[in-house]
Amino acid sequence: MNKKYLILAILVITQLAFARKTIIKMATLAPEGTDWHGMLLEMGQEWKKATNGRVRLRLYPGGVVGDERDMVRKMRIGQIHSAAISTEGLYEINPNFAAFYVPMLFQDLDDIEYVTEKLNTELYQGTNEKGFQLLYLVDVGWAYWFGKKPIYTPSDLKTHKLFTWAGDYAWAEVWRKAGYNPVPLAMTDLLSGLQTGLIDALSTIPLYALAQQSFGITNHMLDMKWGILMAGIVVDNKTWSRISKKDQKAMQIIVNTIRDKHIEKNRDAAQEALNVMQEHGLEIHKPTEMQVQSWKNEVESMYPLLRGQAIEENIFDKVIQIMKEKP
Repeated sequence: MNKKYLILAILVITQLAFARKTIIKMATLAPEGTDWHGMLLEMGQEWKKATNGRVRLRLYPGGVVGDERDMVRKMRIGQIHSAAISTEGLYEINPNFAAFYVPMLFQDLDDIEYVTEKLNTELYQGTNEKGFQLLYLVDVGWAYWFGKKPIYTPSDLKTHKLFTWAGDYAWAEVWRKAGYNPVPLAMTDLLSGLQTGLIDALSTIPLYALAQQSFGITNHMLDMKWGILMAGIVVDNKTWSRISKKDQKAMQIIVNTIRDKHIEKNRDAAQEALNVMQEHGLEIHKPTEMQVQSWKNEVESMYPLLRGQAIEENIFDKVIQIMKEKP
């Protein structure tokens, strides 16, 4: 009889131990072999170690589960539990991330830190209220215009066919009304779109241009900061709540440590990517002061189109006011 109870006890304990294990399925567009992908792998290994195997990360890189909008949709229905996504995906969860969409508003890292601090509640608490835990938020790099032909002015850009994110109808409409030629595509179809001539210009960060090899076709870059690309890691609240408070704390410490290391490394990575691309045919064009001013004028003329259409009025007004008040 005692032996029978002992076996039952062992089975119960084993089942409880197994039940406590949480496998987090995480998706990202980051291609295998990139620093961003390596950072996520490192994070998963550290999570497993810190939680004694109770939390394990299963990573799906390179857009194998679809575009960032697909990732958000699949998190909402439980097919995956987490995603490492850019502002585009974060906006799909929490519209407050549109604060980072205003072109040419940010020109140095102090701008980013200042706005992020001022909008801390809207970004973190706002994401939680939408059903997700925001573990990580960081700037990935400055976005520049890459084109098949040289781009110096807005008029030059209007001769190109621009990549826009599929599903982001508001931005596509803003571009059309401003006289441009937007072509909505999933990010996973970007390279094929370039190869077939469906698109021939896009704004992206140097690291992505190199990783995706898109610079081989869009081999002219305008050396002017068009915008900032932010990225974050989110986990759906249902999955996060299954993890003990102790493990949550350990995981967040790991995320913060890896984030800080990534930030430091990322500062030099953009220039290194540009150097490699220049060695393989990328031409970088420096605009004149007059040309930069033409872009500023163009962006300001688009404000009425952006406000209330691509960016909610309250968010647009708030970020513009924050930047006006910046010391």
